[in-house]
Amino acid sequence: MTRSVRIGDWTFGQELDFLLIAGSCAIESEDHAMRMAVSLKDFAEKAGVPLVFKASYDKANRTSCASFRGPGQEEGLRILARIKREVGVKVLSDVHAVEEVEAAGEVLDVIQTPAYLCRQTDLLTAVGRTGKAVNVKKGQFLAPSDMEHVLQKVRSTGNENILITERGTCFGYNQLVSDMRALPIMRALGFPVVFDASHSVQLPGGRGDASDGQREFILPLARAAVAVGADGIFLEVHDHPDKARCDGPNSLPLDQVPEFLDQVLRIREMVRQWEGGP
Repeated sequence: MTRSVRIGDWTFGQELDFLLIAGSCAIESEDHAMRMAVSLKDFAEKAGVPLVFKASYDKANRTSCASFRGPGQEEGLRILARIKREVGVKVLSDVHAVEEVEAAGEVLDVIQTPAYLCRQTDLLTAVGRTGKAVNVKKGQFLAPSDMEHVLQKVRSTGNENILITERGTCFGYNQLVSDMRALPIMRALGFPVVFDASHSVQLPGGRGDASDGQREFILPLARAAVAVGADGIFLEVHDHPDKARCDGPNSLPLDQVPEFLDQVLRIREMVRQWEGGP
């Protein structure tokens, strides 16, 4: 049994039992982020699934220093605050330094710690002290059972509002592999587990000065993850993935989201029946 997690005025694990975290990799412009949020909210409402809109205000871990990073924290949080207010969705972004956390906590409903930084104790405890929901991404270099120690760092602040996100494991150079055993292993730690279907198909550094990806495997892996008990899906989406300024190769085209949701939610319903749910 996993703990309930408070996300704003939602309680995930009680009235909500599945979660969609979706949006573009980075905020490319205010207009684009608004349009993406509106479309995704519409798709989510029609599918009957709660949405947390995600977009990074600063992608500090890009392959090249010449890569697009986003508008920065001040402008990015302003845009996310507007989306939260006007579109009426919960919002998520990631933080890369302790100095970012206080301002991020004033706007975000979910604060995310990046996979590469999942062992940074000061960052994890700073995020935990905000009291906001925390999405901790499992490092590509960690065994799923090692996430127990990561969770303890956040929990040491008294914050139990934690999601764990699986995003693949390093498998040689420029490759990731998704071990579906990781999801039930991490779920047994007592917190809801989300599957990042987009970054799991990323090929880190696969283009030399940028990451590549295999978006054709996003849906098959998402179906598998839901079948083994994932509590939610994390999804990077773009209306024109081939023109995206960040992570286009592993972004799902916006117009494919309805079919994506239909398939994973049908599997989710079967899993609920197998597990004896209502």
